[in-house]
Amino acid sequence: QVQLVESGGGLVQAGGSLRLSCAASGSTFNIATMGWYRQAPGKQRELVAKISGTGSTNYADSVKGRFTISRENAKNTVYLQMNSLKPEDTAVYYCVRERAPPLGYYWGQGTQVTVSS
Repeated sequence: QVQLVESGGGLVQAGGSLRLSCAASGSTFNIATMGWYRQAPGKQRELVAKISGTGSTNYADSVKGRFTISRENAKNTVYLQMNSLKPEDTAVYYCVRERAPPLGYYWGQGTQVTVSS
């Protein structure tokens, strides 16, 4: 059974920074692709960043150069460092772990990030 628990969300002013953490249970974390999605009010959920078991990363164009995804396999934890935050980054952020196709993802419960202007 995989469980994902996010932390680190909150309220920050535009231009500020936050670091989200996701603690994962379950085996084989070190080879799993992990990621972060977000969903803003009235918008579709979107992929923010992914990191493979080998450390390869992908980012949404909207966050490139501002957000960094990383992982610490010894702690079964994935991080999302968010810098230069903008009001449009306001959303619920979800940690995900890829499952074998076509099963999709395991999802965390989400953490709210609010960026004030």
